[in-house]
Amino acid sequence: MIRKIITLGNETLRKVSNPIKKFDLRLWLLLRDMAETMYDANGVGLAAPQVGILRRVVVIDVGEGIIELVNPEIIATEGEQAGPEGCLSVPGRQGYVRRPNKVTVRAFDRKGKPFEITGEGLLARAFCHEIDHLDGRVYVDVMDHEIFQDEEE
Repeated sequence: MIRKIITLGNETLRKVSNPIKKFDLRLWLLLRDMAETMYDANGVGLAAPQVGILRRVVVIDVGEGIIELVNPEIIATEGEQAGPEGCLSVPGRQGYVRRPNKVTVRAFDRKGKPFEITGEGLLARAFCHEIDHLDGRVYVDVMDHEIFQDEEE
């Protein structure tokens, strides 16, 4: 089911999400809906607060297949990258954002099994961006400056 993506100005985006305690059908349906919604919107990531659900759940696909993160936390970062970043909840805008170039995340899968995953480049950026959503942060809070369409980097 495609869910409605809420946009900047909706107070839900500014709230801290609650951890998932039950790894059940309800979670599986949320993960399915979030993936369908992300693909429908041509996004590379989506956090549950973006569809109005204050739970610590993220889906990401930077072109290598879907990654589902339940109760994710960043446990290590390395290096730095900087560049344009956008968000499905901030349509039509982009900002210049600095992020770590390599990020390791500890999370649970849909069945409640813990795992760790490391991403570099775009995947590292997506991890940081989506996990920020779980803490009520949006990229506009951490960007260096707005990027306008007629500007070069």
